[in-house]
Amino acid sequence: MGLMTAYYAAPLAGSVTVLDKSKIGDPGTASYGLTRSVRNDYIDPQYSRLAFEARQLWLDLQERAGERLLVDCGCLNLVKSAVTPDVAGSYATRSFAVLQDLQLRCEALTGPALSQRFPQFAADGGWLDLDAGFADVAAVTALLRSAVPARGAEIREGTEIRAITRSGGAWVVQTSAGPVESDVLVITAGLGTNELLELIPGCLVRFPLSRDRPLQSRYFIPGPAARDRYTEETLPVFAYLDIGIYGHPMYAGRTPGVKIGFYRPPDADVVPSPIGSVEDFVAECMPGLRGAATVDVAAASGVDTCYYDLVSDDDFILGPVPGASGVFTGVGFRGTGYKFAPWVGRVLAQLAVQQGTVYDISRFAPGRFASAAPTGGTAA
Repeated sequence: MGLMTAYYAAPLAGSVTVLDKSKIGDPGTASYGLTRSVRNDYIDPQYSRLAFEARQLWLDLQERAGERLLVDCGCLNLVKSAVTPDVAGSYATRSFAVLQDLQLRCEALTGPALSQRFPQFAADGGWLDLDAGFADVAAVTALLRSAVPARGAEIREGTEIRAITRSGGAWVVQTSAGPVESDVLVITAGLGTNELLELIPGCLVRFPLSRDRPLQSRYFIPGPAARDRYTEETLPVFAYLDIGIYGHPMYAGRTPGVKIGFYRPPDADVVPSPIGSVEDFVAECMPGLRGAATVDVAAASGVDTCYYDLVSDDDFILGPVPGASGVFTGVGFRGTGYKFAPWVGRVLAQLAVQQGTVYDISRFAPGRFASAAPTGGTAA
């Protein structure tokens, strides 16, 4: 989020400095990994609209970069009555209705149509978000590392922030490498956000953040004879969110197998089902991967170890920080935020440089937590 903000702000501002206490692509962040879902299928229409807007920004960035950042293989939401009997109330059918209402490209595949199109799945139906797929995280990170400085912004890694003070009309950030002065501050520190807010004089707001992570995340490695059935050329991103399952196809030359994760947010309404692990899901819905060799995603290459920054009301926090003139923040992206990164960056850049944004972000206002008593945060 910080690099995207710098990318969009640099052409508009006199100078932009990015401060990172660790390094770009730290293992504790979402930019340290291989693939992240980029999809439009949400039950909430506003998130679907914003995801589609973010996708257009991704495509623009990709065109400017001249290299592939998005792998457009679609996103398939599954349902199987033997697993979740209420098909009409499933995430797949409800999110599909939202896509249809918004006139986004989508396709319903039921019964034989699903088996013919995607024989890798044993399910009753699949609702396909066509303008979807995944981001090549390594390519995105490499691009931003080069494009942000090329646009005139400075990136300082390994820089610890020790104090923030006000001097006249400017903010002075005392760091381990010396002071940095700026008219505006943008904080995109994830679970470390509250620690920085505590350094700002007169800023009393703290955000109700908590951290979480998937219960499982594994690669299923198909045998040589079956590999072509599971690459991005033939397999879409897939999800069965009613039971906490999400997955990515094998990215040829990048990942060792099909990535399947199991995650149930703490506030989610869990649908009773026989699925309690990624292995259960494979046995029930992807029988072609039964018996395949597996490896934990983290163990495969030390990736995807980041924590999610959850928010108590399950909405992003994006906008001006109450009680701190010229300070803006973006946090609380809940494990679903990567796909929104260019949109978030553009919004924060507009706020920082133009003191306003063309987007309606009232729903995400940090001020909704202004009356909460400071707690010191839950960042680690």
